[in-house]
Amino acid sequence: MLTPLDDFPIHQTGGPLTQPATGDRNHYDRYFFNGYDADGSGDLFFAAAMGVYPNRSVIDAAFSVVSGGVQRNVHASGRAPVDRSDTTCGPVRVEVVDPLRTLRLIVDPDVHGIGCDLTWHARTVAVEEDRFVRHSGPRLVMDYTRLTQFGTWEGIVHAGDRDVTVTPETFLGSRDRSWGIRTVGEAEAGAPSTAIPQFFWLWAPINFTDGATHFDVNETAVGERWHQTGFDIPLTAPDGPVLDIGGMPESAQPMKAVDWHIDWAPGTRRSTTASLTFTPWNADAGTIELEPVLTFQMLGIGYFHPDWSHGRWKGEQESGYDEWRLDDLDPAAPQHTHVQQLVRARWGDRTGVGVLEQLIIGEHEPSGLRGLFDGAT
Repeated sequence: MLTPLDDFPIHQTGGPLTQPATGDRNHYDRYFFNGYDADGSGDLFFAAAMGVYPNRSVIDAAFSVVSGGVQRNVHASGRAPVDRSDTTCGPVRVEVVDPLRTLRLIVDPDVHGIGCDLTWHARTVAVEEDRFVRHSGPRLVMDYTRLTQFGTWEGIVHAGDRDVTVTPETFLGSRDRSWGIRTVGEAEAGAPSTAIPQFFWLWAPINFTDGATHFDVNETAVGERWHQTGFDIPLTAPDGPVLDIGGMPESAQPMKAVDWHIDWAPGTRRSTTASLTFTPWNADAGTIELEPVLTFQMLGIGYFHPDWSHGRWKGEQESGYDEWRLDDLDPAAPQHTHVQQLVRARWGDRTGVGVLEQLIIGEHEPSGLRGLFDGAT
């Protein structure tokens, strides 16, 4: 089945673009965005996501905004359009205005009372994280690529209790695009895995005044590092390069090694303070100190959501809304384990703001975490 995208010289297999190279039902293609006050006040935080699951014929999306201590969330799901350039799902639409440079995020506020009309402008090149590959026994359960990029926002956010005008001088953010295979949707048939569930994930894109840094790690239960990324990224001019071809002033500088330290809040799996260590190839290691300001529940954009989890068939076109007061949530509950904390950052005399995403399932000996979701002691 052909689509307008087949007119571009971008094919990776002998088939049309509607046919993924793999028949794995968990193949996906996804957008993620977040945005926050450049001063790190936590006055307003928002995130949005959209995923397409071609082998499930599903598209879903979400928009979530924290204002006044309340997190408000719009969820949408439907049948995936044949034309993959149609990036609309219910009240949520993503427009690629100028690839890797300018994107637009629109959420119709008339449907569920919150929404936005925002334009993203890149302030750095897009960096490619190392490929994620993971098996469960003989089965490949994770094989995907993610790009991460830093930018500014302009437009308006309808936060439910107020409307907020967003300008590039006052609002920063990060975004990612990922695609490949990871577990989504309804459980598949077959014998259940005999492995004890375990996943340790930290992801920290930080905007600094003069650039950005990016960090992530995955570790096993004993702390073995099976994935890591570390970059120090300078600014690019508004009309400058957005492709990271290396060797240019705007190119990201990969780290030789990265490490982390977290002081865990008792009874939870989230930080009270944290630090990241960056070791360049030809310089001394430096430490980025992180101070959490606000905790955003990834539940609001579908992660661990009992009704709006990713890739699940909900019907031809469905949408919904929920909200909660952040102070009322139990941080030890499994569905509240996956969070992004808005953080203020300091690296020497550099100051910045960004997020520290945390998802820890199962045991992790270096952290002293036991059981599936037991909190720190």
